[in-house]
Amino acid sequence: MANPLIKVGVIGLGVGEAHLRSYQAINNVEVRSICDLDKVRLEAVGKKYNIENEFTDYKRITEDKDISVVSICSYDDSHFEQIVSAIRHDKHIMVEKPAVLFPNQAEAVLNELSKSNVNITSNLILRQSPRFALIKQMAELGEFGDIFHIEGDYLHQILWKITQGWRGDMDFYCTVYGGGIHLIDLMRWVMGQEIKSVCAMGTDIAVRGSSYSWPDTITALFQWESGATGKCTTSLAPQRTKFHSLNVFGTEKTFVNDIPDAKLFTGDDPAKDVAGINTPYPGIEKGDLLPEFIDCIRHGTKPLIDETDIFKVMSVCFAIWQAVETKRQVTVNNLI
Repeated sequence: MANPLIKVGVIGLGVGEAHLRSYQAINNVEVRSICDLDKVRLEAVGKKYNIENEFTDYKRITEDKDISVVSICSYDDSHFEQIVSAIRHDKHIMVEKPAVLFPNQAEAVLNELSKSNVNITSNLILRQSPRFALIKQMAELGEFGDIFHIEGDYLHQILWKITQGWRGDMDFYCTVYGGGIHLIDLMRWVMGQEIKSVCAMGTDIAVRGSSYSWPDTITALFQWESGATGKCTTSLAPQRTKFHSLNVFGTEKTFVNDIPDAKLFTGDDPAKDVAGINTPYPGIEKGDLLPEFIDCIRHGTKPLIDETDIFKVMSVCFAIWQAVETKRQVTVNNLI
């Protein structure tokens, strides 16, 4: 028996175009409507993908009774109101990270979700990387021994995104919320536990002289529930290609991600204690979580990334920013 047709709306056609392509590749899924504030882009994307409806008002999608799934790929400061509207009109939601910008918004979304039956997921895609999935499996099997330290850094020379793009025009922006969040979620997944407390600091050296008034680089240190330590640096300033650094230090083995091959250490002898790992990295594309999300909607199950993951990782992000502002160690206030 064929799956019933699922109609989708996509709000925001930057990264949203990748969502659109992914939806169109899934059997019995139709992108019914698209929305963007840029009318030129809206018309071009609509023509390119033969979309029936083009809107500049997102409510034409969230309030459409024929649409059951919405991808929210708009500017970060628009996510909150669009999520709330989608929940109140019984839409399942894929939202680009960050889902929200402030703790009170997170609490409001969780309250709305508690009164609904919708699924929500977010595009935290590093769990889908074949290389990182291997590391998760090794951790679950205990191959690292006791993990006592883990590091995950988001490093990418995209300074223009905050000095020239829409992010720099927002009333508030934190690079961790858009970049480091991927590594924080990945480390939570690999560790299988939560971060208890953080301390953090930032610098604005790379953006001095621009209109951007927030740190371009933030480094956070963690304490995990087990007592292990951790680190996450988010920087949009380094002169290098995009890279997700993941280093896992255990009593039996150490993993160090690198390009093209990662390394696995079992001791300090370079002649015999180092092995290469050539499992594909990153091996993923924007939109790769959508087939799994649609399958969950059809079968009434929870997605790989659900509201618990979204708001656990956002709780850590909020604590990091509080630590940057207060210059104090901050206990993570888990919102869920």
